[in-house]
Amino acid sequence: MTAAETTPVAETKSDSLAASRVLLKDLLAGFDVFRSFCPLAIGIDKQYLALHPDADRKALRHALRSHTLSTRYLKEMQTATQRRNLDGSEAGEVTDEARSHAAEQLRERFKKQAEQRRAAEAATRAAEEAAKAEARRQEKLSQLTEKFGRKGR
Repeated sequence: MTAAETTPVAETKSDSLAASRVLLKDLLAGFDVFRSFCPLAIGIDKQYLALHPDADRKALRHALRSHTLSTRYLKEMQTATQRRNLDGSEAGEVTDEARSHAAEQLRERFKKQAEQRRAAEAATRAAEEAAKAEARRQEKLSQLTEKFGRKGR
């Protein structure tokens, strides 16, 4: 496969991601259930497609996935009791399974973030220690050069 053959696929993928971002912004602007991160009704994509039949289904799927994986949405899922339709009306209960799944997702996310933070702090400490060691080494070399440099003259 040549570079020219792979370029359209890459453009399509980035176009799809851009379309999903635009659609998510539209969802946030157009529907209070998205702005307030309420648990969404099962099948909310069908509700949206009924209102906007020309919408790109793939972009909608990506936008909904992005929204429902957000930390704010997962936090709301942990505590909410009712799912909501696009108009804000109740659409059924949030199951205990859904609440525990949201809690597990958040635990894993926060654990991963803490591990990354600890790794970054350890790398920073190691870099600082290496810089201090290098400074000590340079100071010693400077002292040795001064000490033995004068005697050779």
